Amino acid sequence: MKAEEYATRELELAGWKAKLTSYKFGDTWHCSVDNVSPGAVVCRTEGKTREDAESAAIEKATKYLAQTRKVGV
Repeated sequence: MKAEEYATRELELAGWKAKLTSYKFGDTWHCSVDNVSPGAVVCRTEGKTREDAESAAIEKATKYLAQTRKVGV
């Protein structure tokens, strides 16, 4: 098996630049969010559809990034 329908897009979540990556592997959609500047993964999710996986990832990442403080800004 290999990943299908791979897509990425950049967005802003809780004041942070983030990159959302989603793809289908088998019957399951996978999604991850990373913060752009160091590229660290903030969260990963799965879902039956792309929309399910992406909305869960956005919700989770927004929660985590909102708790993160910015130093020196």
